[in-house]
Amino acid sequence: MQSLQQKATAWSGVSQEKAFAIDETNLYKRLGHRTFVKLSTEFYDRVYADEDQSFRSIFANSKKEEAIQNQYEFFIQRMGGPPLYSQRKGHPALIGRHGPFAVTRQAAEQWLLHMQAALDSIDEIDGDSKIRMYNFFRHTAFFLVAGKEMMNERLGGKTRG
Repeated sequence: MQSLQQKATAWSGVSQEKAFAIDETNLYKRLGHRTFVKLSTEFYDRVYADEDQSFRSIFANSKKEEAIQNQYEFFIQRMGGPPLYSQRKGHPALIGRHGPFAVTRQAAEQWLLHMQAALDSIDEIDGDSKIRMYNFFRHTAFFLVAGKEMMNERLGGKTRG
């Protein structure tokens, strides 16, 4: 039986080594607080404008401003900055926090499409940082898909994305 990390690696095409290359440098110090706010704002502007109703419905019960804050605080914390997310919300527990949502392979790809576009739109993010961040995001997206599938299997469901 594959672990969640093994599934994430297989499904995302990103090795754990590449996914966690974000830990080799402090991206928060490199990019600064404001860049993460800008990235999350750009990302959620794209998500909330997505024409795919089934994808947008994942975010229907979230206020855009709260989603932006949750994301940039998590990114800042995960990429070398202060623990803003944990101070406000507790442990990130990504699989549990995403449990109520339709986290499928298709949704992960759509999420990643918007994140890649957001990354590409932010001039303050250098090429090396974009690669490190995107690899982390891609691996993590499929880690969440694997976690959702595991939860469904434990609950007797057979949801596949």
